[in-house]
Amino acid sequence: MSRTFEFTKEKTALLIVDLQNDFCRQGAPLLVEEALETIPANKKLLTFARENNMPVIFTKFITGKKASWLWNWSPEIESSHCCMRGYERYYPDIDKKEQCADIIEELKPILPDDYVIEKYHYSSFRNTALIDILRSEGADAVIVTGTVTQICVEDTAHDGFAEGVKVIVASDCVSTWDPSQQKAVLENVANKYGIVMTSDEIIRKLK
Repeated sequence: MSRTFEFTKEKTALLIVDLQNDFCRQGAPLLVEEALETIPANKKLLTFARENNMPVIFTKFITGKKASWLWNWSPEIESSHCCMRGYERYYPDIDKKEQCADIIEELKPILPDDYVIEKYHYSSFRNTALIDILRSEGADAVIVTGTVTQICVEDTAHDGFAEGVKVIVASDCVSTWDPSQQKAVLENVANKYGIVMTSDEIIRKLK
């Protein structure tokens, strides 16, 4: 059974998880093709958040230059240097090289108040300053968007719940290559960790 709770734009932040070149651009070793389909909805939420002075937080999944435990589940890291700081890659869909770990240009952080968190794990809360950022902004709720739904998005939702944060997952702003996992994660979040709404529903609620 789904639960619900109240949240307001004065106390809600927007968290965009890992919408980076190496997940979204053609030719990327960790490409989630469905991620680009979510960009218009993500841009809509981003515009609304900025227009209403809501905190905007981006995360970047960083793999590091030396092998870690996580590399065992992503062999592309070693073979393709994916999501490595300082590593450039050519992406044919934009016909140029970009930093592979950077946020895609369609959503790029451009304002001084934008937060960018580098993380070396799936969860946006694990060993990062995210909970302190939310507290410093007076935010008790977070809208979660991004990729991959059953990995970094899901872990972020779970850890946000564990920190006592109200979690709202924007269903049309998250993506994966596996529709069955997308469905299962969103149902599980709605059942035990937060609420799931479309970007339009979230905006209507916050207006």
